[in-house]
Amino acid sequence: MKFVYKHRKEDFKMKKHLFALTALSLALTACENTHQTNADNTARNARDRNGHTLTPIDQSETEADRAITQKIRQALVEEEALSTNGKNVKIITINGVVTLRGPVNSEDEKNQISKKAKSINGVKNVDNQLEVIREIPVKAENR
Repeated sequence: MKFVYKHRKEDFKMKKHLFALTALSLALTACENTHQTNADNTARNARDRNGHTLTPIDQSETEADRAITQKIRQALVEEEALSTNGKNVKIITINGVVTLRGPVNSEDEKNQISKKAKSINGVKNVDNQLEVIREIPVKAENR
């Protein structure tokens, strides 16, 4: 009886270790299959520091320009169709001229943001410098 009990106990330990190894292998495989790209804004940041590119620091402090920027930001945040990138573009307004900068996910999103900015009262012109970082394909059933 003692012999059978000892083997059952060893079998249980072996199964327990085998299960743990299998779970660990699956977890490591899952981690390996998740592909994440590192955010690399090195070139963009260097361009922003060179003094030739408008940055949010250049934002006009007039009440009218601040109001335009605020209304554009509010319109973008409220638009559910925009990606996180689209909602977080840089908006710089100087004398009613709006500059839009930053990454967006598609050409359509770039145009949609520009159109929203142009629709705000007081905007004289929009300089759309948005960059499409990846074009997300439209599924066949959505066409």
